[in-house]
Amino acid sequence: MPDASPVIEIAGLEKKYGALRPLRVARLHVHPGDRLVLSGFDAGAAETLVNLITGAALPDTGDVHVGGRNTRDIATDTEWLTSLDRFGIVTDRAILLGGLPIAANLALPMTLSIDPMSEAVLRQVELLADSVGIARERLTDQAATLTAAEKVRAHVARAVAVDPQVLLLEHPTAHLDPPEAEAFGAMLRALADARQLSVVALSEDDAFARATGGVRLRLNAATGELSGAGLWSRILNRSKQRQQR
Repeated sequence: MPDASPVIEIAGLEKKYGALRPLRVARLHVHPGDRLVLSGFDAGAAETLVNLITGAALPDTGDVHVGGRNTRDIATDTEWLTSLDRFGIVTDRAILLGGLPIAANLALPMTLSIDPMSEAVLRQVELLADSVGIARERLTDQAATLTAAEKVRAHVARAVAVDPQVLLLEHPTAHLDPPEAEAFGAMLRALADARQLSVVALSEDDAFARATGGVRLRLNAATGELSGAGLWSRILNRSKQRQQR
């Protein structure tokens, strides 16, 4: 049977990040194949949570386990980079090189040999573009010409290029209108299913959240509790009961 152990476990987390109150997350488990859309995180809290999950930062209190290992126990750069390989990160903080072709930007996670680009790498880039809904005829255009909707799809393509287990997204649809956000959510759902990805998206966007088909949870910033409503609350409770057995 497939391993049902959590990929990410957070317990009693607290981290100061410059806001009026610290980021608190009382409990979060992410299992293989889970799709979670978490709201209640501003931009700073979203960045902080991603850094804590990936081990780029450590909690002031509480623990984060990735693949069963406490991020506090990662002792070397090599160990951290190995752990980081589990994750694909979609964030506005990532840089696209506007003067390079879109194809070159998508290839950079796989190779630095982009001029000229090998046929094998170009084929991988084309398949990546297909998977996120970027038209192949756009690949020779400069990345500076990307629309907001295309840009976030390019970030997703780069994030999944190295076959991560978990995709982490920081407010990916902040610059999209509702139809674009809904289309992006549907694309993400199909991509996660095809690649068997776990997804943790930090977003306030209802259209996007619905389209992903994911479990929606809201953070109580004061207590750190994550809770759903209606159907999602029942799903969360069943998940908690399964974990406690």
